[in-house]
Amino acid sequence: MVRVLNASWLETFTTLCDIGHFTRTADRLAMTQPGVSQHIRKLEQQVGQPLILREGKSFTLTPAGEELLSIGRARRTEERALRERMQRDDPLSGTVRIGCSGSFALRLYPYLIARMQGAPKLKMHLSAAPQARILADILAGMLDLGVVTAVPDMPRVQATPLSQEELCLVLPATFNTADLTLQKLDDLGFIAHPDGNAYADDLLGCNFDDYRGAEHLRLRSFINQIGQIPLPVAQGLGYTILPRSGVEGFAHRDALAVHTLPQRRFHDLWLIARKDRAAFARVAATADGILGLQ
Repeated sequence: MVRVLNASWLETFTTLCDIGHFTRTADRLAMTQPGVSQHIRKLEQQVGQPLILREGKSFTLTPAGEELLSIGRARRTEERALRERMQRDDPLSGTVRIGCSGSFALRLYPYLIARMQGAPKLKMHLSAAPQARILADILAGMLDLGVVTAVPDMPRVQATPLSQEELCLVLPATFNTADLTLQKLDDLGFIAHPDGNAYADDLLGCNFDDYRGAEHLRLRSFINQIGQIPLPVAQGLGYTILPRSGVEGFAHRDALAVHTLPQRRFHDLWLIARKDRAAFARVAATADGILGLQ
């Protein structure tokens, strides 16, 4: 059973069938006539059947040869179509896959929607995922672009500075922040989420001397849907810590208060892409738009 046809031999055979003459085929392919004959013999050996019947200086195709010619011409058509698609490389056509944190997704998705509205052939896939997963998917080619908080030390990945995001202590709008202490926060209760402990260690750890770690905070609730994390805070049930984009994307922003602590904490954001994909027109145009977000 033939699994993979030799592409070079198949092209020689297809060209010979189109031209109908060994010498002119050799000239067309910049080969010798014996070289053309050798390719035909090797192809016959690969398929296990004769492909042509010689009749003096001409030849006719066997039934196997006719079948193989149809395959050769179909492959040419597919390759020609592929070359045309690659040459077009339309920035407003195709699929772009992006990974980022859930909070940044709230900021990013409105831009992606606006971009798709002006480009009916453009598809945007946005996934909220942890940093390690984003990097792994970039390397595997499952994502075209990613937004991460650390520059990956990998030669196949290029990273471009995007922006900084401040970690915010998010409180109910009615909460009295006068003489704010860790005990007052603990009395209110922590609304936890997948990144909550790390954010708390970062922000609270450098602002309260009596902070002993996120595991000692009084937990009021846990939720892993980024768009819903501020909801219990807005209803006065607790406080949380989020990047600013996670606060600004909340529909009832007026029910929240962001309290600025003495020691502010910022995370650098980087836009990453695998180097061999960064030059694709649709990926490059989308990246330019993301870099332009304020």
